[in-house]
Amino acid sequence: MDVDKQVAIFMQGAEYGDDALKAAMAKDLRERLIEAEKEGRPLRIYCGYDPTKADLHLGHTVTMRKLRQFQDFGHEVTFLIGNFTSLVGDPTDKDKLRPILTAEQIAENGRTYAEQAFRVLDREKTKVRYNADWLSKLTFEDLIHLSSNFTLQQFISRDNFRKRWDNNDPVYLHETFYAIMQGYDAYHMRADVQVGGTDQLFNIVTAARKLMTSKGVKPNVGITMGILPGTDGEIRMSKTLGNHIPINSGAKDMFGKVMSIPDKAMPVYAKLCTRWTPQDVEEFEKAVLGGTIHPRDAKMKLAFEITNAFYTDEEAENAKKAFVTQFQKGAVPDDIPEYKLKTGETFIDVMKNSGLVASGGEARRLVKQNAVKLGDELISDPNQEFPKAGILKVGKRRYLKVK
Repeated sequence: MDVDKQVAIFMQGAEYGDDALKAAMAKDLRERLIEAEKEGRPLRIYCGYDPTKADLHLGHTVTMRKLRQFQDFGHEVTFLIGNFTSLVGDPTDKDKLRPILTAEQIAENGRTYAEQAFRVLDREKTKVRYNADWLSKLTFEDLIHLSSNFTLQQFISRDNFRKRWDNNDPVYLHETFYAIMQGYDAYHMRADVQVGGTDQLFNIVTAARKLMTSKGVKPNVGITMGILPGTDGEIRMSKTLGNHIPINSGAKDMFGKVMSIPDKAMPVYAKLCTRWTPQDVEEFEKAVLGGTIHPRDAKMKLAFEITNAFYTDEEAENAKKAFVTQFQKGAVPDDIPEYKLKTGETFIDVMKNSGLVASGGEARRLVKQNAVKLGDELISDPNQEFPKAGILKVGKRRYLKVK
């Protein structure tokens, strides 16, 4: 495929908040592709992942999908586990100090990350590296030289730091090290391209490029991906908020959760979560916006594609059939989980302890939204003691057989 088509695919879903910057990154990427082809080598691509939690959801895989696109064109991809940057904690998009994890917690979480990533990435073509291998060896003198490339104003002017500053909340000095450490990762690996979310724009496009230039190497091209909203279609996907789509919970669960997103979220899911080409995404958007395809059918197509990217054809097809049977025909699924009721448990207790919801707050929110039923009875008090055995329905697709 020619260079211009590669650029279109690699820049699909990338956002910068500035058209001129996006054009500059696309230009740099095109030049880097031409240069690498002349040199007879693949581009060196990486994305870093801090193992702050053990389980990944669909939002985490947006950047992995981008890495896979580079792999499919024969480029060299590194899956970087930030076992050293995690000791600091990325302050990006945080309005308070991020908890510092212990080395043991990081190691435990990190063990699962790469295996989950191989649901998207080609295992045979992926390098897995750990940034403690080089960051832990930097001296205080090294840090002085690296930090001399930046001013305090560059950090304090960032929205998350500025908000805390204005609220008289503490901004700790070690938090400013994170961008420097991430920039050094790119320099150490001599990255041609660094992939991340739009919340990483400063770290990738400002810090890494400036640091690499100061060290006398060509700065990486930054590809910052749009942030995937959760199943509510509004707020970024988060396990804490309960609006996430796990990647290891089964094809039926994934298909059902994608079907639950609002219609307005379909275009961004098509851009960030599918294997479709830019042309495929454009045609899908036109069909949805132009009304030539029913929103339900469009969402079924989208749900099948996303599910099929993680599961086999048969599993995705069975998930589709199960959804049609359960929701379009009103049937209760046969394979719903069971839960043994304990004395004195409330509806909140049952929903939390069974894993139907991630938190008590989510349980209360769902009850308030009239989304919880026991049998045919609508539940209005989340603190009510669970009265009897029966089928508990939470939302449109979560069921629990309480015994």
